[in-house]
Amino acid sequence: MTTLLTTKDLAKIAQQLGLAECLKRMAGYIEADYLRWSEFDKTPRVASHSQDGVIELMPIADASLYSFKYVNGHPKNTREGLPTVMALGLLADVYTGRPELVAELTLTTAIRTAATSAMVARRLARPESRSMALIGNGAQSEFQALAFHHLLGIAEIRLFDIDPAATAKLQRHLGAVPGLRLIACASTAEAVRGADIVTTVTADKNYATILTPEMIEPGMHINGVGGDCPGKTELHRGVLEMGKVFVEYEPQSRIEGDVQQMAADFPVTEFWQVLRGSASGRDHASQVTVFDSVGFALEDFSALRLLRDLARELGLGQEADLIPQMADPKDLFGQLELGTAAAARHAA
Repeated sequence: MTTLLTTKDLAKIAQQLGLAECLKRMAGYIEADYLRWSEFDKTPRVASHSQDGVIELMPIADASLYSFKYVNGHPKNTREGLPTVMALGLLADVYTGRPELVAELTLTTAIRTAATSAMVARRLARPESRSMALIGNGAQSEFQALAFHHLLGIAEIRLFDIDPAATAKLQRHLGAVPGLRLIACASTAEAVRGADIVTTVTADKNYATILTPEMIEPGMHINGVGGDCPGKTELHRGVLEMGKVFVEYEPQSRIEGDVQQMAADFPVTEFWQVLRGSASGRDHASQVTVFDSVGFALEDFSALRLLRDLARELGLGQEADLIPQMADPKDLFGQLELGTAAAARHAA
């Protein structure tokens, strides 16, 4: 049998553990898997692009488990009453191929993305960082804000979105969080001014320049989250040239990240090397660091492992009959006869 976790199960996990604890556990699982980077069979995600968006598959495996995520990115979806990003994932046993878990990953992706952002910033931002600019206050923004608050101690977040309603939504959700001060700003430049960390998480699928060189101050850490597919960027190339740039998986980031703007020999560092100590992170207090985040399958692998373990710990999810349970594994056709017999009994 395969365990099925729905969005309702995710809500129960967040309610029972608290979102702060979910973020901490997620960051721990992701870091543990990054530390064993060489054990994974990795590939850039497989993308199918259309005029209005993209649909992607993100596979990865180690010697024991295989996972993939199905995910879309359609910025216009809000006009249809749908999220811009929707996702689900599967975790399977490598030895048998048996699916262990099928789970929603829309909410989970927001949690894992925020946890990854904070995990990386812990190594790259200045330790005394207490303020962050959050540019783009849409679906991912609350998760980013809470991850930086709970995992890094960020106490002040300066907000800007071209849609004031999005900023108001974030303030409504997080305005009562103890120890967190939210400041709505009139422009990106105003929000960024004086910030220790700048997070960009915008949705438009185009070559945008949300951050430009004149906005960047010495010592800033830039967490670029929204540039995550070909033809979609957030950072002016001059910003990348000012800083030391870190990525998740270079072959994928060169295609999808903000570094798609740069020459093939533009230097980047895969973040796992920082965790393993084979590359340095921030070299001095005034250095600008950039995390060009596109989201990588390893993070979803970690998230699915965590969901599997939490489902067992909290007694959540339901057993789904997705794989035939056969007395004779060679008699697949007999499953159809069993179904016919059951239908006949029901009709009688």
